[in-house]
Amino acid sequence: MTIVVTGAAGHLGANLVRALLARGDGVRVLVYRDRRALAGLDVEVIEGNVCDPASLRRAFAGAEWVYHAAAHISLLRSEWPRCVRINVQGTRNVVEACLAAGVRRLVHFSSIHALEQEPMDVPIDESRPRVEDCSCSPYGLSKAAGEREVQQGVAAGLDAVILNPTAMIGPHDYKPSHFGEVLQALGSGRLAATVGGGFDWVDVRDVVAGALRAAEAAPAGATYLLSGHWVAVADVATMVGEITGVPPPRFVCPMVLARIGAPFATAVARFLGKRPLFTSVSLEALRGNRQVSHGRATRDLGYQPRPFRETLEDTLGWFAEGGRLVRPLIPS
Repeated sequence: MTIVVTGAAGHLGANLVRALLARGDGVRVLVYRDRRALAGLDVEVIEGNVCDPASLRRAFAGAEWVYHAAAHISLLRSEWPRCVRINVQGTRNVVEACLAAGVRRLVHFSSIHALEQEPMDVPIDESRPRVEDCSCSPYGLSKAAGEREVQQGVAAGLDAVILNPTAMIGPHDYKPSHFGEVLQALGSGRLAATVGGGFDWVDVRDVVAGALRAAEAAPAGATYLLSGHWVAVADVATMVGEITGVPPPRFVCPMVLARIGAPFATAVARFLGKRPLFTSVSLEALRGNRQVSHGRATRDLGYQPRPFRETLEDTLGWFAEGGRLVRPLIPS
């Protein structure tokens, strides 16, 4: 059986491809530029991207399952056009290519950011409406719109499943991800302060396990939240310090001050050619709903996220092994 993964060179894709290969599947990957995450792996490579329908047709020919993980993850409001091009139009192209190729099942990775956060005192589950307000982040809006593209495909006869993971951390984070970069900075003593607030963090390997099970067992058209554990950023920093021996930042910036300073910090980072880590969009996310239910995934797929501390230790260990942390970890 041929299985195709879009976004295979990303954090999620890198872990997904390894899990598929580990169980003996034949894997074909759609790759745009960066191939570090796939070095040495026995995969069939198709050059292209989700904005190129011709490359999708080549990639999906003869495929039975497609995992659509390609996306543009953005913490900037200025990147709305790129989010639309990749996360909405790109998903439309994937759906159309799946229908044309007769793909048996599409597993589409959306995001927790596609769901409304309010009411804050009620846990988020799969029934939560998708965001539509233009004041929401471009990334969240584009992922919600991407889900609607998949649902239109389902109405046209496509067998598809939608997954909404929370913020993923874990090994094989080559680029790295936004929070992976924060963890590297914490583990190397390069972060001067943390901020108030927190998020629901999930191990990328648990998301992969949920996706594999969903491909096999989920009913057509189903949607699943794949969440982990809500942990404050300051507590993450403390745990990183315990694991690495690098003291965490002493200053935890109050959210109100962080929100005032975010536009300036973002401007400075972009002027220096760096990716801003804490923006107005990311700070808003850190103030979101703390309760995200994975009850449906647990019931239907046997989904069980591992302890957060285990994820953090494995992630930092992987960074250290690759020389991505300045200081070595404390021997366990």
